[in-house]
Amino acid sequence: MLDATTRSGGTAEAPPRAAAGTFAAPAELSVPVPAGLAARGTRAVFSPWSRLSLLLVLLASAGAAVLLFEPQRLLAHGWPPQLGGAAAAAVFAAVYGLCTVAFVPRPLLNLAAGALFGSQLGLGTALTGTVLGAGLAFGLGRVLGQDALRPLLRGRWLTAADGQLSRHGFRSMLAVRLFPGVPFWAANYCAAVSRMGGVPFLAATALGSVPNTAAYAVAGARASAPTSPAFLVALACIAVPALAGTAVAWRKRHRLRLR
Repeated sequence: MLDATTRSGGTAEAPPRAAAGTFAAPAELSVPVPAGLAARGTRAVFSPWSRLSLLLVLLASAGAAVLLFEPQRLLAHGWPPQLGGAAAAAVFAAVYGLCTVAFVPRPLLNLAAGALFGSQLGLGTALTGTVLGAGLAFGLGRVLGQDALRPLLRGRWLTAADGQLSRHGFRSMLAVRLFPGVPFWAANYCAAVSRMGGVPFLAATALGSVPNTAAYAVAGARASAPTSPAFLVALACIAVPALAGTAVAWRKRHRLRLR
């Protein structure tokens, strides 16, 4: 055995042994992981503008699907014969909701509901689809578009509309639904960008859409008899609110100018 004493007479201390079952990793194998890179990538993916881009892609895809499948053919060719009763009404309500998100005009869908299912069932089906489509558009706009679009709300008209929806959401949306003039999809996304709550938005949509939807459903159900009293009353119920809404909008326009 070697003597542990050095030439100077001192005692050399042996390096401590590693504990049993443990391995010391070489220093050159420990590669630092750039933690900031993953965080920056996550922030970029979920940033407001990335989410807004996703919303625009979804809406463009929905619009392209409408142009491709042409749901308005239901008015000419009718509902598929293999679907009937409650199942047909449920499927139509779901299709109705998706079509409103894809910018299909609601009057066309309401006429189709009345023509396919009659006045009463057509009204219920159209209202269900209306609330479904409004809720879907509101959710998409709130999750994907609000953070990016709220900083862009500048100007007198946009600021006034945002303040009205944020402070008086239910009555403002109720007025929008009762007096047609604002496109359905535009009202949905404007409410989503504002600070309006989801429950008041859906309640005002369901309540305010009843008169206009009923008028179109009756007109669609009585379209084969355009001279019948029911059809003429339905047309009057469509025209009078439209004219009243135009007059109110014109009056509000002058008030905003005075402000």
